[in-house]
Amino acid sequence: MTLGWHMIMEFEPSLVGCYIWTENESFDMIRRSRECVINLPTADMAATVVAIGNSSGRDVDKFAEFGLTAGRSSAVDAPSIDECYANFECRLVDSSLIRKYSLFILEVVKARVATSPQYPRTIHYRGDGVFMVSGTNTRRYRKLFKPGML
Repeated sequence: MTLGWHMIMEFEPSLVGCYIWTENESFDMIRRSRECVINLPTADMAATVVAIGNSSGRDVDKFAEFGLTAGRSSAVDAPSIDECYANFECRLVDSSLIRKYSLFILEVVKARVATSPQYPRTIHYRGDGVFMVSGTNTRRYRKLFKPGML
């Protein structure tokens, strides 16, 4: 599935909150298996990401339909997408907010990130069919940064 709404919730352990619509097939799959892989695509995959979001795994094998490679995960049974820049293998650690808010609390138990490019052009959903492509890095505010305040 194409995931639009997520947030970092904790650094140690690494927790991610994900809103997943109840009618999405992934909602029941993750609830039952208690695991998934969050894959981070690059901007060159944008059309594929949208096409994946416009289809249902109930009707089509998305890996075959969109020419993606199902990678072998090392910590969970769910496959990763080899074409993505990063893959975060996750386990469901808190299901208490699923029924009321459709919010899954996942722990990242294994991460794989490509080494090149150092700063890829990734896409991020803003809502209503609008995406953002990551932009230029700046060190302009680096001297103001206090690492202890994270």
